[in-house]
Amino acid sequence: MKIVIAPDSFKESLSAPETAAAIARGVREACPAAEIVCIPMADGGEGTVDAVLAAMRSQGDGQTHGEWRHTRVQDALGEPADAAWGWVEPHTAVIEMAAAAGLEQVPPARRDPLRATSHGVGELLRAALDAGAQRIILGLGGSATNDAGAGLLTALGLRILTADGSPVTPGGGGLAQAATLDTSGLDPRLAHVRIEVACDVDNPLCGPKGASAVFGPQKGATPAQVAELDAALGVFADLCARTLGRDERDAPGAGAAGGLGYAAHAFLGAHFRPGVELVAELGGLAAAMQGADLAFTGEGRMDEQTLHGKTPAGVARIGKAAGVPVVALAGSLGAGYERLNEVGIVAAFSLAPGPITLDQACARAAELLAERARDVTRLFLAGR
Repeated sequence: MKIVIAPDSFKESLSAPETAAAIARGVREACPAAEIVCIPMADGGEGTVDAVLAAMRSQGDGQTHGEWRHTRVQDALGEPADAAWGWVEPHTAVIEMAAAAGLEQVPPARRDPLRATSHGVGELLRAALDAGAQRIILGLGGSATNDAGAGLLTALGLRILTADGSPVTPGGGGLAQAATLDTSGLDPRLAHVRIEVACDVDNPLCGPKGASAVFGPQKGATPAQVAELDAALGVFADLCARTLGRDERDAPGAGAAGGLGYAAHAFLGAHFRPGVELVAELGGLAAAMQGADLAFTGEGRMDEQTLHGKTPAGVARIGKAAGVPVVALAGSLGAGYERLNEVGIVAAFSLAPGPITLDQACARAAELLAERARDVTRLFLAGR
């Protein structure tokens, strides 16, 4: 019997590779002879590089398909930091913007969306270009920034200047003073690399559904700062539209990652794709599903929102296309999780064995995953 295991991480508990390994232990206990294929997954946010490289290692052909690389960059506050990214053959870089400008890297007391910069993300792109990348996959999610990707662009050679010819202050707030753009220094290699953005939101850059209004408060922006940031991003978008001859502020996903999606649309010629689709492609999930009898997926919490670009829904669609029943394991099941049956999840189970605190659930996540996977596998075998 062949069983595919393709979960996301259980945040604050287990990484995707650790989650897959725990499920595999349970499956092996119930069916020692099973052929188990583990393909850790992610949806383009934090953990994407880890999942992709783990999936590459699990291909089992004895070849090295990917490796970690490290680059010294500026973090969201402009301070030196080490950022990890992935290299996958052939000539593909996998980058999480959160590795260089992630919200979780900034202590709550220091979060400042007015001055947080995406400059370090641009430094990672430049490192990928230096390495000879022909394809760059950029995962958006978990950003501390609200600068419309201006920092990223300056790291790649764009000059954003005030009326007196000085560089604007880093961060979204400084864009209110943007008066001219000098594109002559943009890295020419950008024209020869395919950039694919893993993005699961379709927010525009500005307005009530834009980067500042929807995501700014999560990064510490007060109502007054939200208004200030939205106006500043509008100034930048107006300037870019005049310079480029086109306006990308309403492009789907322009508001993602504090507006970094806007920079990707306007200056990088990026192709936007669902994150889970990209990770599944790199990990070879569709091929692994061929001939499988059962598949497991999962994440920390599943509810109706899981339908919208989350890993379990993406795995279920691929399993359904291959005629493979997919079972989901989750830390908790919220309202509307039953709708996941529409995309191919035949059953979903919570890990909690009874009344349990969140801390206890996190501490015992691997044990509980193995137990549920064991029981589901035994039930599946009994049904056969």
